Amino acid sequence: MSDTPITILGISGSLRAGSYNTAALHAAAELLPPGMRLVLADISDIPLYNDDVRAKGWPSSVERFRKQIAEADAILFSTPEYNYSIPGLLKNAIDWASRPPEQPFAGKATAIMGASPGAVGTARAQYHLRQIGVFLDLKFLNKPEVMIGGAGDRFDAGGKLTHEPTREFIKTMLVALQELALMLKHHKK
Repeated sequence: MSDTPITILGISGSLRAGSYNTAALHAAAELLPPGMRLVLADISDIPLYNDDVRAKGWPSSVERFRKQIAEADAILFSTPEYNYSIPGLLKNAIDWASRPPEQPFAGKATAIMGASPGAVGTARAQYHLRQIGVFLDLKFLNKPEVMIGGAGDRFDAGGKLTHEPTREFIKTMLVALQELALMLKHHKK
Protein backbone atom coordinates (compact mmCIF):
# COMPACT_ATOMS: atom_id res chain seq x y z
CA MET A 1 0.00 0.00 0.00
CA SER A 2 1.22 3.48 -0.83
CA ASP A 3 1.28 6.46 1.54
CA THR A 4 -0.23 8.59 -1.22
CA PRO A 5 -3.92 7.91 -1.73
CA ILE A 6 -5.10 6.68 -5.09
CA THR A 7 -7.30 9.38 -6.62
CA ILE A 8 -10.20 8.18 -8.74
CA LEU A 9 -11.95 10.57 -11.10
CA GLY A 10 -15.62 9.63 -11.24
CA ILE A 11 -17.32 10.54 -14.51
CA SER A 12 -21.09 10.21 -14.84
CA GLY A 13 -22.58 10.03 -18.31
CA SER A 14 -25.85 11.53 -17.09
CA LEU A 15 -26.94 15.07 -16.23
CA ARG A 16 -30.33 14.10 -14.82
CA ALA A 17 -30.85 15.37 -11.25
CA GLY A 18 -32.02 11.93 -10.11
CA SER A 19 -29.45 10.02 -12.16
CA TYR A 20 -28.87 6.44 -11.02
CA ASN A 21 -25.38 6.65 -12.52
CA THR A 22 -24.40 9.69 -10.51
CA ALA A 23 -25.96 8.01 -7.47
CA ALA A 24 -23.80 4.94 -8.17
CA LEU A 25 -20.71 7.18 -8.06
CA HIS A 26 -21.88 8.57 -4.71
CA ALA A 27 -22.26 4.98 -3.49
CA ALA A 28 -18.71 4.25 -4.69
CA ALA A 29 -17.48 7.23 -2.66
CA GLU A 30 -19.06 5.64 0.45
CA LEU A 31 -17.53 2.24 -0.29
CA LEU A 32 -13.92 3.20 -1.01
CA PRO A 33 -11.23 1.05 0.58
CA PRO A 34 -8.62 2.81 2.72
CA GLY A 35 -6.05 4.66 0.63
CA MET A 36 -8.47 5.85 -2.05
CA ARG A 37 -10.39 9.04 -2.68
CA LEU A 38 -13.00 9.86 -5.31
CA VAL A 39 -13.33 13.21 -7.08
CA LEU A 40 -16.40 13.77 -9.27
CA ALA A 41 -15.99 15.43 -12.66
CA ASP A 42 -18.58 17.90 -13.87
CA ILE A 43 -18.96 17.61 -17.65
CA SER A 44 -22.25 19.52 -17.81
CA ASP A 45 -20.71 22.72 -19.18
CA ILE A 46 -18.44 21.22 -21.83
CA PRO A 47 -19.54 22.64 -25.20
CA LEU A 48 -20.18 20.53 -28.27
CA TYR A 49 -16.88 19.57 -29.85
CA ASN A 50 -15.74 21.95 -32.56
CA ASP A 51 -12.14 21.80 -33.76
CA ASP A 52 -12.29 25.46 -34.83
CA VAL A 53 -12.96 26.36 -31.19
CA ARG A 54 -10.17 24.04 -29.99
CA ALA A 55 -7.72 25.65 -32.43
CA LYS A 56 -8.34 29.00 -30.70
CA GLY A 57 -7.72 27.51 -27.24
CA TRP A 58 -9.31 25.10 -24.82
CA PRO A 59 -12.61 26.19 -23.27
CA SER A 60 -12.13 26.54 -19.50
CA SER A 61 -14.49 23.62 -18.81
CA VAL A 62 -12.37 21.38 -21.04
CA GLU A 63 -9.13 22.58 -19.43
CA ARG A 64 -10.58 21.74 -16.01
CA PHE A 65 -11.67 18.29 -17.16
CA ARG A 66 -8.32 17.50 -18.82
CA LYS A 67 -6.50 18.59 -15.65
CA GLN A 68 -8.72 16.36 -13.50
CA ILE A 69 -7.98 13.39 -15.76
CA ALA A 70 -4.24 14.10 -15.77
CA GLU A 71 -4.12 14.36 -11.96
CA ALA A 72 -6.15 11.19 -11.35
CA ASP A 73 -4.58 7.79 -10.81
CA ALA A 74 -7.72 6.03 -12.04
CA ILE A 75 -10.97 6.69 -13.86
CA LEU A 76 -14.40 5.34 -12.89
CA PHE A 77 -17.08 5.82 -15.53
CA SER A 78 -20.72 5.37 -14.61
CA THR A 79 -22.76 5.45 -17.77
CA PRO A 80 -26.37 5.06 -18.78
CA GLU A 81 -27.20 3.38 -22.07
CA TYR A 82 -28.83 5.38 -24.84
CA ASN A 83 -29.75 3.58 -28.07
CA TYR A 84 -27.38 0.68 -27.30
CA SER A 85 -24.42 3.01 -26.70
CA ILE A 86 -22.98 5.71 -24.45
CA PRO A 87 -24.71 9.09 -24.18
CA GLY A 88 -23.59 11.83 -26.55
CA LEU A 89 -22.70 13.97 -23.53
CA LEU A 90 -20.08 11.46 -22.40
CA LYS A 91 -18.69 10.87 -25.89
CA ASN A 92 -18.43 14.62 -26.42
CA ALA A 93 -16.48 15.11 -23.17
CA ILE A 94 -14.14 12.25 -24.09
CA ASP A 95 -13.63 13.68 -27.59
CA TRP A 96 -12.67 17.09 -26.17
CA ALA A 97 -10.33 15.69 -23.51
CA SER A 98 -8.60 13.27 -25.87
CA ARG A 99 -7.34 15.84 -28.37
CA PRO A 100 -3.59 16.38 -28.54
CA PRO A 101 -1.29 17.47 -27.14
CA GLU A 102 -0.74 15.20 -24.16
CA GLN A 103 -3.93 13.16 -24.27
CA PRO A 104 -4.56 12.65 -20.52
CA PHE A 105 -6.39 9.30 -20.59
CA ALA A 106 -3.37 7.26 -21.73
CA GLY A 107 -2.27 4.63 -19.25
CA LYS A 108 -4.98 5.29 -16.64
CA ALA A 109 -6.43 2.43 -14.63
CA THR A 110 -10.12 2.45 -15.54
CA ALA A 111 -13.32 0.79 -14.41
CA ILE A 112 -16.84 1.08 -15.77
CA MET A 113 -20.19 0.64 -14.13
CA GLY A 114 -23.66 1.59 -15.20
CA ALA A 115 -27.20 1.66 -13.91
CA SER A 116 -30.41 1.34 -15.86
CA PRO A 117 -34.07 0.62 -15.16
CA GLY A 118 -33.78 -2.13 -17.79
CA ALA A 119 -32.60 -5.66 -17.17
CA VAL A 120 -29.33 -5.45 -19.13
CA GLY A 121 -27.84 -2.76 -16.87
CA THR A 122 -25.94 -0.81 -19.57
CA ALA A 123 -23.96 -3.78 -20.91
CA ARG A 124 -23.92 -2.52 -24.50
CA ALA A 125 -22.90 1.02 -23.49
CA GLN A 126 -20.09 -0.37 -21.35
CA TYR A 127 -18.75 -2.43 -24.24
CA HIS A 128 -18.84 0.61 -26.54
CA LEU A 129 -16.98 2.62 -23.92
CA ARG A 130 -14.34 -0.12 -23.79
CA GLN A 131 -13.94 0.15 -27.58
CA ILE A 132 -13.39 3.90 -27.29
CA GLY A 133 -10.96 3.30 -24.43
CA VAL A 134 -8.74 1.07 -26.58
CA PHE A 135 -7.89 4.07 -28.75
CA LEU A 136 -7.39 6.22 -25.65
CA ASP A 137 -4.97 3.62 -24.19
CA LEU A 138 -7.04 3.22 -21.04
CA LYS A 139 -6.04 0.22 -18.91
CA PHE A 140 -9.36 -1.41 -18.15
CA LEU A 141 -10.25 -3.49 -15.16
CA ASN A 142 -11.86 -6.57 -16.68
CA LYS A 143 -13.58 -7.98 -13.61
CA PRO A 144 -15.80 -7.52 -11.81
CA GLU A 145 -18.23 -5.97 -14.24
CA VAL A 146 -20.83 -3.83 -12.48
CA MET A 147 -24.07 -3.63 -14.47
CA ILE A 148 -26.91 -2.41 -12.28
CA GLY A 149 -30.14 -3.57 -13.90
CA GLY A 150 -33.53 -2.79 -12.37
CA ALA A 151 -32.02 0.37 -10.87
CA GLY A 152 -35.38 1.62 -9.63
CA ASP A 153 -35.41 -1.24 -7.13
CA ARG A 154 -31.75 -0.87 -6.13
CA PHE A 155 -31.79 2.80 -5.09
CA ASP A 156 -34.15 4.48 -2.62
CA ALA A 157 -36.14 7.65 -3.37
CA GLY A 158 -33.22 9.79 -2.18
CA GLY A 159 -30.76 8.13 -4.57
CA LYS A 160 -28.99 5.95 -2.00
CA LEU A 161 -27.92 2.53 -3.22
CA THR A 162 -29.65 0.16 -0.82
CA HIS A 163 -29.17 -3.17 -2.61
CA GLU A 164 -26.45 -4.94 -0.59
CA PRO A 165 -25.29 -7.37 -3.32
CA THR A 166 -24.73 -4.40 -5.67
CA ARG A 167 -22.88 -2.52 -2.93
CA GLU A 168 -20.62 -5.57 -2.53
CA PHE A 169 -19.96 -5.71 -6.30
CA ILE A 170 -18.93 -2.05 -6.24
CA LYS A 171 -16.67 -2.61 -3.20
CA THR A 172 -14.98 -5.53 -4.95
CA MET A 173 -14.53 -3.46 -8.12
CA LEU A 174 -12.97 -0.58 -6.14
CA VAL A 175 -10.46 -2.89 -4.45
CA ALA A 176 -9.50 -4.34 -7.84
CA LEU A 177 -9.25 -0.83 -9.35
CA GLN A 178 -6.98 0.21 -6.48
CA GLU A 179 -4.73 -2.79 -7.11
CA LEU A 180 -4.57 -2.04 -10.85
CA ALA A 181 -3.82 1.65 -10.24
CA LEU A 182 -1.04 0.80 -7.77
CA MET A 183 0.45 -1.74 -10.17
CA LEU A 184 0.45 0.80 -13.01
CA LYS A 185 1.86 3.50 -10.74
CA HIS A 186 4.77 1.26 -9.67
CA HIS A 187 5.32 0.15 -13.27
CA LYS A 188 5.86 3.78 -14.35
CA LYS A 189 8.64 4.32 -11.81
